[in-house]
Amino acid sequence: MDFTSLYETARPVVIAIALKIVGAIVLYIIGRWLIGLIGTLINKALERQKIEPTVIRYIGNTINVALNVLLVIGILGYFGVETTSFAALIAALGIAIGAAWGGLLSNFAAGVFILVLRPFKVGDYVLAGEVEGTVRAIGLFTTAIDTPDNVNTMVGNAKVMNGTIKNFSNNAYRRVDLAAQLDHSVDPHDAIRRLKEALPGIANVMTEPKPDVEILTFNERGPVLAVRPYVHTDHYWQVYFDTNRAIRDTFGAAGYPAAEAHVYVRQKAA
Repeated sequence: MDFTSLYETARPVVIAIALKIVGAIVLYIIGRWLIGLIGTLINKALERQKIEPTVIRYIGNTINVALNVLLVIGILGYFGVETTSFAALIAALGIAIGAAWGGLLSNFAAGVFILVLRPFKVGDYVLAGEVEGTVRAIGLFTTAIDTPDNVNTMVGNAKVMNGTIKNFSNNAYRRVDLAAQLDHSVDPHDAIRRLKEALPGIANVMTEPKPDVEILTFNERGPVLAVRPYVHTDHYWQVYFDTNRAIRDTFGAAGYPAAEAHVYVRQKAA
């Protein structure tokens, strides 16, 4: 066997393979450096926009994975490997994952919008996804809400974003809406005066704006008063119950009779 002839024949092939390997290593190093640079630039841009850190981290990880996959495909193509099938496989895999995780991905997308748009924050009292209570945590897939009866409820973010969101904590105060039934014999103006004097004495009722007490409607028992004090959200239920108690105590001290329905029956002569 002529080793010299064999070496001379194999040397160009070996050199070509070695150069390709070196080129692939250089391509990988440069690619990884560019991926890191792109990730840093994107993170800084998102931070300047004051995006939530959780969103920045997930966006950065997603971009990092996508760019690394493209880098591997590029290196394989550099070696002459047919990458069309790989691209088709990745696309098919993405479609399959999207179909299987459709609900989960919709919750993820909605979670990103919640963190970016900030319709509410942790600690706010809200009505979201048909659940009312205090927000305890905002995740990328679910929002945790503690209901007034202290039940921790997990609501899918897609349901939150697809419905109406009421943020009771966003404004400086809110209104308590109550009604007080009067008997026909009671002077509503006297009842209004008494309630307007009593309401400011309730703890945590705001002096500005002043409580509203007006005739709301009438029914078979008599006039119905709208009783509406204003309060900070933190004290809503305390003022709600104390106002009901104040209505009863005020009417009792005034000696108002209990409201009764008056029905007149007329007998027609035969």
